[in-house]
This record gives sequence, C-alpha cells and structure tokens, in this order.
Amino acid sequence: MTSGGVDAAERGANMAKLKITETVLRDAHQSLIATRMSMDEMYDILPAMDEVGFYSAEVWGGATFDACIRFLDEDPWERLRIIRKRMPNTKLQMLYRGQNMLGYRHYADDLVEYFVQKSVANGIDILRIFDALNDIRNLEASIKATKKEGAHLQAAISYTTSPVHNLEYFVKYAKDLENAGADSICIKDMAGLINPTTAPELVKALKETVKIPVQLHTHYTSGLASMACYKAVEAGCDVIDTAMSPLALGTSHPATESMVAAFKGTPYDTGLDLKKLDVVRAHFAKLREKYLANGLLSPKVMGVDANTLLYQVPGGMLSNLVSQLKQAGKEDQFEDVLKEIPNVRKDSGYPPLVTPTSQIVGTQAVFNVIMGERYKMVTKEFKGLVRGEYGRTPAPIDPEFRKKIIGDDKPIDCRPADLLEPEVEKMKAELPAKYNEQEEDVLTWAMFPQVAPKFFESRRQKKYGIDGEHLDAENGVHPV
Repeated sequence: MTSGGVDAAERGANMAKLKITETVLRDAHQSLIATRMSMDEMYDILPAMDEVGFYSAEVWGGATFDACIRFLDEDPWERLRIIRKRMPNTKLQMLYRGQNMLGYRHYADDLVEYFVQKSVANGIDILRIFDALNDIRNLEASIKATKKEGAHLQAAISYTTSPVHNLEYFVKYAKDLENAGADSICIKDMAGLINPTTAPELVKALKETVKIPVQLHTHYTSGLASMACYKAVEAGCDVIDTAMSPLALGTSHPATESMVAAFKGTPYDTGLDLKKLDVVRAHFAKLREKYLANGLLSPKVMGVDANTLLYQVPGGMLSNLVSQLKQAGKEDQFEDVLKEIPNVRKDSGYPPLVTPTSQIVGTQAVFNVIMGERYKMVTKEFKGLVRGEYGRTPAPIDPEFRKKIIGDDKPIDCRPADLLEPEVEKMKAELPAKYNEQEEDVLTWAMFPQVAPKFFESRRQKKYGIDGEHLDAENGVHPV
C-alpha cells in the first residue's frame, strides 16, 4: 500500500492511467505574465499540442477574456473558435467563476445560462466552475445550465487553510457538489498551499466519499506542487494540471514533461510521448526568452516563495500585484502589502483568495498600507464582500466590523442572484447596433462594459477601415 492508501498494482489493473490537463494556454501565462500570451504566439503550435494526447487543454476563461479585449485587442470568442478548429481531438476546458462568470460582479441567472450556452457552442467541452467563497448557492445556475448543454461539469473546491477550512469542510462540500450534478471534482489550490501530506489525505477522503473523478490543480509558488501531485496520484487522484516546462514552476504549475517522466513505467504512467512534448516545449521555450527579454516575465514570479504559506496569495494575484505596485511606484511596499493580506482576510470571514476575492482583499490591503491606517479608505468591492453581495463567507464576520465597513446598509443573507432581475434582453437593448456583430458580443458587453466599447470600435475599424469601407480578408486575421 502507498501512504495514500491505494494499492499501486490494484490501480494499474482496475483504473485508468493518470490523465493530464495542460494549462500553458491559460493559467500558466495568467500566473506568470498577467495573461498576455496572444493568439499569434500560440497559433502555430496548436496542431502539435493536439497530437500529444492530453486529457484536456485549459484554453479559456479566467482572465483570458479580460486580457484579450483590454490589452491584446483580440476577440476572445474568436480565439476559442480558432483553438477549437486547430485542436479537434483534444477536450477544451475553461474556468469560470459561477455567478461571477468572467467579470467581477454577480450576474442574473439568464445571463449565466446564455454564457454557458455560447461557451459550449463555440467549442468548450469541460466547464470548471467555482465560487470564491465555496458558497454552492452561487453555482446553482451554472450547474443547471451546463447540464442542459450536455457538457462536462467540473465543480471546483476553492482550497485554502484557515480555522474553518478542514477535511470535514472540504469533503462535505464535495458531496454537496456531486449531489448537485457535478461530473468531476477539482481541488483548486490557487495559492500552492496543499502539501505532500495534506494532498493525499484530502484525495483519499474525497475518493471515499464521492463516486466521480477527482482532479488536482495546484501552483508551484510554495515549491510543494510536484511532491503534492505525486502523493495525490498515489492516493487515487485521477487527473492533475501541469504546464509545459518553459512556463511552469514559480507561480505557475508543475512541469508537464517532468510529471510525465516521473510516472513513466509506473502503474500511473500517463502514456504521453516525451518526444511529442519536446516539440511543444521548444515553441514555448522561444516565447519564454521573448517574455524575459521584454520584461513581461519577472524574476519575482519565477522562484519559490514559501511565504505564500503565510500570505496565501495565488499566482495570478502575485503577478498582477507586482504590476500594480510597479505602476504606482510603490514596489518597496510589496512585503508590507503581503503581510497585511492575512489580516484583511481574517476580518472578512476567511475567504479563499481567488478571483474575485483575491483582488478584493489584495486591493484593500494595498489601501490599508498606502494610507497608513487600516480601513481609512474602503473599496466598493470590499464593502460588498463584507455586506454579503458575493455570498456567504466561510466564517461569520464580526457584526461590529461589518457595521464599521458597511454603515447603515442592510446585510445580504439570501443567494445574491435572487436579488437580480433578468439581464439578457436588457443588455441586448443597451449594446449599440454598430458593435453587435455576433450573438456573443452581448456577453462581452455585459461582463466588461467599461472596456468592451473600445475593443468593439477597434474591431470595427479593422474590419471596415476608418472610412467605413470593408477591408479584404488579408488583414493578418487567422482563418477559422
């Protein structure tokens, strides 16, 4: 028997081999370079990736949508369609935030349903959904919509540590997710907190409780990820998330090639060909050098930072925090902000630090440090978190603290989306006709109303030219 309690020979005889979800097209570059990999940079390598035989490739969701329209001047829906066409044999996977979808507030149920419908129609096979607070009420609409579309619903547990986050808590939540219709469970360890002891314990407990596959997603930030993945697989974990080595480690994930090699010849052998992986590696190795040369890839996010075990800051948040402080000329206060984050988290009911709560808690910590006084200035989002606009926090918030933050506003105790009126038709009416080129545009408009108009105008001018005359197809736009 292994330490995790699953006999290796028994697994080899009775279970499928270890599966790999490749993250290099989404979470790896989100964590390392603030999601700046463009479609041009990934386009040529997609067919080679399709030949590898990954269980799935995570290609969409998270911050990719925001970055596409805000920084890269790309249509995220077009990106998805291109990837789908060039990777026809690989399951495409996305991550989204349940009732938050890919934006930063709760959206009405009809908009969530429309978003799921369009995501699947454009090529997504597996929808990994999560709620930042592990409030299952915030996943109800997403679960219903995904089941309606016949896609694979992977429900994620936002993993963290706190006085309230223990084995019993996670196992109960996983069972609730299975009962709600999940096809698989993902342990979403966004800050790299799970270790070689806790990973197999949790996996074993989950496998004894739920009858659906269990997947582990963890980051290398604390230096524990590869060891945690190995022990988790020994304990029965069915799938692990990895990233191609040039964009692995640091705040990213365990290296794909290394994990494939580690399990080669064992009962958990992935069956993936290291030679095929090397073709993919070479492509991203060139991109890594490019990102290092232009400063997009910072050495600060490439090493091991065991302090994450204290601060619980996820990789994507770290890279964005570095970027924000650099722009503000406050890089020297980086450590002070990291030390303040656990204080803010405790005050706000121990939310796991993952989008959007990571940004909410992180930004409030920045204000607390820069202002020289805690909560002298409170962001609208932090007030919303404390009030209950994002759902039920894992631990109750002290009534006196809540009163200090929200004043006379009434706390929200119900499912936040129950307070929202249907939005789809309203958004369709608001979207200017000149920007409405595809059905999906209303979703882009709804999630990013401040950023979308500029993107739509840029797209329009590329297509029609400054004088409104339609341009030909030879505009550097990839064929779909």
